[in-house]
Amino acid sequence: MQGLEQIEEKIRNAFVAKNAARDSALSKSREVIRHCSLSIRASHRGEYDQAAKILETGRVVADAMKADVAPYPDLYYTGYVQDALKEVTEAHIVLALLTNQPLPDPDTLGVDYAAYLNGLGEATTELRRYILDIIRHEKLERSEDMLQAMDDIYAMLVTMDFPDALTGGLRRQTDIVRGVLEKTRGDLTVAWRQEKLGAQLRDFESQFKGRVQRGALEND
Repeated sequence: MQGLEQIEEKIRNAFVAKNAARDSALSKSREVIRHCSLSIRASHRGEYDQAAKILETGRVVADAMKADVAPYPDLYYTGYVQDALKEVTEAHIVLALLTNQPLPDPDTLGVDYAAYLNGLGEATTELRRYILDIIRHEKLERSEDMLQAMDDIYAMLVTMDFPDALTGGLRRQTDIVRGVLEKTRGDLTVAWRQEKLGAQLRDFESQFKGRVQRGALEND
């Protein structure tokens, strides 16, 4: 049939190029997620310089991933690309909060707003992990600051009352944040009560020992 071979060749070449872009982006997406995971782990260990260095490498790979799919908007908005950008957001936010730095702007990070909001939500689960760690080390004042950050994030997310098609399923993520926040607040409340009770017991023991010593001196 006249012209069919040319049409076939054109379509085939387009699909070959798009499939190559997809495969490349998928591979880079996995690499980005791995770097972000390593960065978050380093942040929890207090290795902030190392966390930032790993994250910078992840950003370079993320930029390359976005370049791969730039000609194909439908690929750009696939799950694996958006998940990678969400992880980039989460890792940056965790590092910023743990080092008392301002939150990174989504435009500066080069991520879509929906991915940013979901990454912001997922960062709260890492804050819970951090709070539990510092509770074990009896640094309750610091844990209060992190709980406030979680509360602020939830208060912001709950105002984003838009269809999931726009926000990338943010409602479900916001519900998760609320559950994590309430559970963490409960854990911290128990820790504070235990700390207060411990202080009262130590004070009682000190007073009791003082009375015993005074009584011994009077008997002498």
